[in-house]
Amino acid sequence: MKSIAIIYGSSTEHTKNAAERIAELLADYSPTLADIYDGDETPFLTHDVLILGVSTWGVQDLQDDWNDFYPKLEKLDLTGKTVALFGLGDASIYPSSYVDAMGILYEIVIQKGATVIGEVSPEGYDFEYSRAFKDGKFIGLPLDDDYEPDLTEGRIINWIEKLKPYLE
Repeated sequence: MKSIAIIYGSSTEHTKNAAERIAELLADYSPTLADIYDGDETPFLTHDVLILGVSTWGVQDLQDDWNDFYPKLEKLDLTGKTVALFGLGDASIYPSSYVDAMGILYEIVIQKGATVIGEVSPEGYDFEYSRAFKDGKFIGLPLDDDYEPDLTEGRIINWIEKLKPYLE
């Protein structure tokens, strides 16, 4: 079984809550839960699978703690790492930059050599544009706890089931 780190940054607790729920659903895999606020690179270096959670602030902005950590992330070698991404955004107020922060993290982890898993169909999502939307799919799990909190649980459960084959 591969070692898993769930690394998140959260300003309003939505991303933290999603990360904790993902950790609960993956309890059989004994994941490490880490807040990027701590600035610790260790989970990136010591785990095989990285599940990264980020929220989008404003237009194309990373959550503050991820923004602060980004220079460290640019220096990491993620070759051989498997990465899954989940992002929180507001599709109602920011339909033209929905979960863009997830797209920003995607771009850097790909550049640093990681393999990204966990793409999601856009079916059921209402948005205009997203930096996290590539080749007809989201590159990770988009969540909108501001306007669609009732969909979060089901979306997380379905996504986790898609990830499990990569975690063995």
